[in-house]
Amino acid sequence: MKKILAVTACPTGVAHTYMAAESLLKTAKNKDIPIKVETRGAVGVENELTPQDIAEAHAIIVAADTDVQEARFAGKPVVRVPVAQAIKNPAGLLEEALNKQASAAATQADLGKQVEDLKAARSATRSGAYKHLMTGVSHMLPLVVAGGLLIALSFIFGIEAFKQEGTLAAALMNIGGNAAFALMVPILSGFIAFSIAEKPGLAPGLIGGMLASSTGAGFIGGIISGFLAGYIALALKKSIKLPRNLEGLKPILLIPLLASGITGLLMIYVVGKPVSALMTALTTWLSGLGTTNAIVLGLILGAMMAFDMGGPLNKTAYTFAVGLVGSGVYGPMAAVMAAGMTPPLGLWLATLLAKHKFTTEERNAGKAASILGISFITEGAIPFAAGDPLRVIPSIIAGSAVTGALSMAFGATLRAPHGGIFVLPIPNAVGHLGLYALAIVIGTIVTALILSVIKKPVEERTA
Repeated sequence: MKKILAVTACPTGVAHTYMAAESLLKTAKNKDIPIKVETRGAVGVENELTPQDIAEAHAIIVAADTDVQEARFAGKPVVRVPVAQAIKNPAGLLEEALNKQASAAATQADLGKQVEDLKAARSATRSGAYKHLMTGVSHMLPLVVAGGLLIALSFIFGIEAFKQEGTLAAALMNIGGNAAFALMVPILSGFIAFSIAEKPGLAPGLIGGMLASSTGAGFIGGIISGFLAGYIALALKKSIKLPRNLEGLKPILLIPLLASGITGLLMIYVVGKPVSALMTALTTWLSGLGTTNAIVLGLILGAMMAFDMGGPLNKTAYTFAVGLVGSGVYGPMAAVMAAGMTPPLGLWLATLLAKHKFTTEERNAGKAASILGISFITEGAIPFAAGDPLRVIPSIIAGSAVTGALSMAFGATLRAPHGGIFVLPIPNAVGHLGLYALAIVIGTIVTALILSVIKKPVEERTA
């Protein structure tokens, strides 16, 4: 028998979302039609459709007035209607879905690939606290990039031109510093909480983040408040039980009130002052680093960027540096981006210097790696590391460590936490630009030379 899937969602996520789902379920049961309904309400996604559900479905009914991630239904017949239509005419929608035929649908092979890709993506992101932290960082990042570049652009008119009210420099500084950077920690906190508890976690997470900013707890306080708000909201979401007709009070009234209050009190009376003191000490230490300590810090951050090429260690170093940008400390960010560019660039250069040690496919991959490298996509090194980890990984760690150490030793700074070489021409985005570029070049050469020496020729590998 043909199986039908449905998704219901209304803008508020309270009444119509669940009324539509109930209407479809009841009608399908009366008609003996197998159906599964996903609701995307104020309490989050419930009864979520799995890749296997989608693969097995004959058609999908999307009764929604908001985004429901329709891309996952590619290749399947979809009936799209406003959410109210599912309440008024569920029988008609089910009949239309049953009669729906796929036109120009994707092939079975394509669908299988989509399902496998989705599984792989979900498996990659389902890693507990790491996943939640990266969700917050990914939403915070555009604010840091935009804010940092706007601040840098304000310096075109003079390093202190922004102090004169009414000028364009002052406006750019206001947009970048007082708006974009002010939102950085609340967004980080809010989306960590959102990742944990979905919609119910967002408000307490944002409020906790604002309190982290106002108490001086900075990005570390924002991370703490995000996890606090998320797990408090999740606990309340699971523990508060109300009659079905009062269920809408949970996401709109009870959870935001209780979770925000508890998170806020913890931030004010427990977390705020100690973390603020820690942030002040950290900022003071980083701002006053001597050359030796700066080199050691850069070396460590650089090695972390190369060690797992986009994995947890890489992201830990990156998050640390991004958080410091909001505190006005720009040296670690420069070291981290330079060290993240070096591995793919070094591998590309190695394929040119020691062609006989790389296959034709590897040399072609080296060309692609060079583009990824200049774009600050460290993952471009992964295919090489997977093929020869014992030689490639030590080589790229050495090159990135050298780059990070030199960047810090040269006093290089970076206000934009992404973009690779494409942000370098922007006035004042990079401090000590010439020396910064030199650090990247030297690290690239170190990686290439080491790998060129220790890598076995192709004929020895295939013998």
